[in-house]
Amino acid sequence: MRETLAALAAGEISVAEAESRLAGYATTEAGRFDAAREHRRGIPEAVLAEGKTAAETAALAVTAVETAGRAVVTRTDTETAAAVREAIAESVPDATVDHNARTRTVVVHAPDFEPPSLDARVAVVTAGTSDAPAAGEAATIAREIGADVDLIEDVGVASLLRIVDQLDRIRGADVVIVAAGREGALPTVVAGLVDAPVIGLPVGTGYGVGGEGEAALYGTLQSCTVLTTVNVDAGFVAGAQAGLIARAVDGVSGAADGASGSESNGE
Repeated sequence: MRETLAALAAGEISVAEAESRLAGYATTEAGRFDAAREHRRGIPEAVLAEGKTAAETAALAVTAVETAGRAVVTRTDTETAAAVREAIAESVPDATVDHNARTRTVVVHAPDFEPPSLDARVAVVTAGTSDAPAAGEAATIAREIGADVDLIEDVGVASLLRIVDQLDRIRGADVVIVAAGREGALPTVVAGLVDAPVIGLPVGTGYGVGGEGEAALYGTLQSCTVLTTVNVDAGFVAGAQAGLIARAVDGVSGAADGASGSESNGE
């Protein structure tokens, strides 16, 4: 505590960073940012842009970089991504900002941030191009946790030959995320062919009865092969769960000593 207060008095850290060190979170007008989540849980706090104004999201992103060294923003639109980029440029001008419009994510790293690196590989498999947004969000989160991510696209069950010629890549992974819409058959097929944990990510594509991901969700929940299922389009959850498995494979321990805080403005 004394070191934190001394650094604050000397102007070496901001009030937000001092608060995050002492309380585990930083308070802003847009909400409280859980700066200690990564130390406590192994998963970086993410800022969910949906339901927030562009200004609120940008303010939380700046706080994230100031207190945790990086910001992960999900479910952004063009206006919000631009607001985040502008706010970061003003507050942390040397930070890197990576906006992916397809996955609707923005990832910001402070100049001195050292990304984690795990000796574990996550395969993110998609049935078709329409599954890319949810799968890409999952890949982003798993990558930010430190896993080596291998994206294997467009191998849906409409032609089993497409999955067969990618089996060696998939089987080389320590954990597999499979994103599929429509009837959600691909996670079941993959889970029957690999010995790694499989996470089914149902995607809200399809139409008519069972559309918007319902059939895909029910299909993965009723899978006759062993897999874990997350909610429809829950790319963040799938990526985080895969990242935790990757940490276990790598042998990384859980929460750091003395870490505290609670989930607030993230997923």
